[in-house]
Amino acid sequence: MAEETKPQANPAGLGLVCFGFTTVMLSLVNSGLIPSGGMEVILPLAFIFGGLVQFYAGTLEAKAGNTFGMVAFCSYGAFWVWFALMLWLGGMHSLDLSHVGNAINVGLIVWGFFTLYMWVSTFKLNMALFGVFVTLWPTYFLLGIGGMLDLPAVSLAGGAVGVLCGVIAMYTSFAIVTNDTFKRAVLPLGPLGDD
Repeated sequence: MAEETKPQANPAGLGLVCFGFTTVMLSLVNSGLIPSGGMEVILPLAFIFGGLVQFYAGTLEAKAGNTFGMVAFCSYGAFWVWFALMLWLGGMHSLDLSHVGNAINVGLIVWGFFTLYMWVSTFKLNMALFGVFVTLWPTYFLLGIGGMLDLPAVSLAGGAVGVLCGVIAMYTSFAIVTNDTFKRAVLPLGPLGDD
C-alpha cells in the first residue's frame, strides 16, 4: 500500500509578504512620506522579516523544487540582511561608510540588473509576479541613479515606485494565501505564461 503524501504548503505567500511589507516600509522613507528617523523601526524589520524569514522561504522553495522562488527569496532576503547590517554597523561606527563614494548606489544599480533578468522569468508565471518585478527593477535603478547623480526627485520617484512594488507583492501574497485557504481562486493572480 502506497504511503499517502501530505501536500506541501506554498512558501511563496510567506516570501512575498516578507518582501512586500519591508519594501513598502523602506519605500515610504525613500519617497519622503515617512521621515528618515523611521529607519530605526525599519532596520530590525528588514533584518528579521525581510531578511531572515524571506531567506527561509527561499529554502522552502528549494525543497519544493521551485528554482525561481528559491533564487528570488534567498537573494532578496540576503539583500535585506546586507542593507540592515550595513546601516547598523555604520551607525555603530564598526563600518566606516564615510568614504564609500557611490559604492552603495552602484550596488543598487547592479541589483536592478539582477532584478531585470529575474523579471524575464515572470513572463511564464502570472500577472501579479510580473507586476512585482516590473516595478522592482525601476525602483533599484531610480534609487541608484538618483543617489549617484544627486537628483533627489529621481530618488523620490524610486521610493514611490517601490511603494507600488511592495503593495503588489503583498497583494500577491494575500491572493496566494487566500486561494490556498479557500481551495479555489478567490483573488486573481492573472494568467500570463503558458503554464
